[in-house]
Order: sequence, then structure tokens, then C-alpha cells
Amino acid sequence: MRAEERQHRILALVRQSGRVEVADAAVEFGVSRETLRRDLSELERRGLVRRTHGAAYPVESAGFETTLARRETQQVAEKRRIAAAAAQLVGEAETVFVDEGYTPELVAMQLPTDRPLTVITASLRTASLVSASESTTVLLAGGRVRARTQATVGSWARDMVARFVIDLAFLGANGVSREHGLTTPDPAVADVKAQAVRSSRRKVLVGVHNKFGASSFCKFAEVSDLDTIVTDAGLSAPEAHRYSLLGPQVLRV
Repeated sequence: MRAEERQHRILALVRQSGRVEVADAAVEFGVSRETLRRDLSELERRGLVRRTHGAAYPVESAGFETTLARRETQQVAEKRRIAAAAAQLVGEAETVFVDEGYTPELVAMQLPTDRPLTVITASLRTASLVSASESTTVLLAGGRVRARTQATVGSWARDMVARFVIDLAFLGANGVSREHGLTTPDPAVADVKAQAVRSSRRKVLVGVHNKFGASSFCKFAEVSDLDTIVTDAGLSAPEAHRYSLLGPQVLRV
């Protein structure tokens, strides 16, 4: 099998599985681990995968994005720890924006219910979850619903968020890098996220470590726009420090 064909099949496997181990993939494709690493290095150079500690993850792009259902099955323990730590940052905030995505949804599930709180979101699932609390007022942004993420996008959603001055935003991203900032595959999604950044006094990014160093298609914020990043310990301490030099506090949990 030629290297180009093998790399194409490796990419398909990474995107289908959400993660591949170097050792397992080398056996599956009948090549040495060194050859497999070279293939992954080439795919990473082309911005298609992100390598980390003997494994590789897909990079979400204009032509590829994982579904919400898939995200619910990947790195769940890490995402729950991130969400629990992020929820502790609410403090005295009375208005909170919760982004689309599984990790922000987990944050929403841990927001305080013992006092009045207004939650603004574009996520249908988050709106449904937090509306169960009588002390929580939910403002759901209108617009076109994306089937892949079950969230609204478009000018209606963006313009509604623009009308508010929000105490705190919990944001997700498909890619985070010091060079390209916070990115996501869809321009319509990026518009809503960018407006949430502009409308919020405090901004907290929540995301697992393999999002870092990756870049997707549409930029919606700079790392320096953030107040806090909450991620897992898979992001090395030196790398976390490099991000903190751009402004935000970085919490590894």
C-alpha cells in the first residue's frame, strides 16, 4: 500500500473512531510504529490530525466535524472534571452564556439552582436541561438549528446575544492555538460565539487537552480575550504556561 493511500485510510479511521493509538494502528495497517508515526506527522503537518502521547485525534475543519453524539462518548471523565471546576467560577454572576457543545452542557448541569440565575444559550439541549430549575430563567437564542450540534445559528441568534450585557460566558472551541486563537468549523457558529465573547464581561474556555495546538476553519476569538481556560492535565504544565503568558489563567484538572 502506498503511503498516500495508507494516510487516507488512517485519516478515515481517526475520524470514525475519534482517536487512534499508534501501536494499534501500526498492527492494523501492517507497518512499523515508526512508519505509522511518519504518516501521522504528515497528516498533522496538513492540519488534519493532532498527535499527542502515542495517539492521534482528528482536527475538525470546514469539511469535517464530529457529532454531539460522538462527543458524548469521548474523554467523558476529563470533560466532567473540567465542567465541575468551571462551574466553581460562577461566583456572583447573575447572567451566564452557555455555548453549544457537550462540555459547556456539562457545565450548565452544575450551575447553581439555589438562587436566581439567567442563562442565555443557543443550545436546545442546554436550554431544556437548565429550564427544569424554577430559579433559572432561560433565554434561548432563535435561528436555524444545526442538526449536528442541536444549536441555533445565524443572524437572529447572533443579534439576540448582542442585545445583552452578560456577566460570564462558558465557551467551547474546536481548536485552540496561540497563533490562530479559538476556532470552529462553521462560519455561522463562529458568528454567535464571537458575539458572546463581545457581550460578556468574563470569558471562560472549557475544553480537553487535544483541542490545544489545533486550528479549525473560522476564528472567533483570541486567547488573550479569555479570562480563564479550564482543561485537563493532558495539557502539559509548560504548554499551559505558554498559554497563560497570553493573558488567561489556565487551570489543569
